[in-house]
Amino acid sequence: MRNRQRGFTLVELILAIVVLGVGLAGVLLAFQQTTRSSADPLVNRQLLAIAEGMLEEVQSRPYSSSTPPVAGGCARSGFYDIDDYAGYSQGICSVAGVPVTGLAAYAVEVAVADVSLAGVPAKRITVTARRGAADSLQLVGWRTGYAP
Repeated sequence: MRNRQRGFTLVELILAIVVLGVGLAGVLLAFQQTTRSSADPLVNRQLLAIAEGMLEEVQSRPYSSSTPPVAGGCARSGFYDIDDYAGYSQGICSVAGVPVTGLAAYAVEVAVADVSLAGVPAKRITVTARRGAADSLQLVGWRTGYAP
């Protein structure tokens, strides 16, 4: 009777190592893609909060005012109506002009245009929140000159 040896040949061992290596590389690649974009929802959420806050602030102002704006850099406390925000482009700060800690990489821009909505005079307010050159989010709102 022949004595049969048990075990793996060198070729089988090398083939198993190659197959495991390729499988592990695929899993690590998928894991890398997941971890690389894991902060994206936070950035997008922050951009949305910044843009919504600014759009709400602009829309809460009177449609027009005879008071000229008081320029104050980042401060917006001297803005009296919607048109005062036209061309505003600054970093993130409070209405009083105090920079918000933790948001130094973000900026906000406001554009205001006179439009007509079905014959009614209105203003189109475009707010763009940016984080560097790659990430941006734009919201558009309208405001009519209704009488309170």
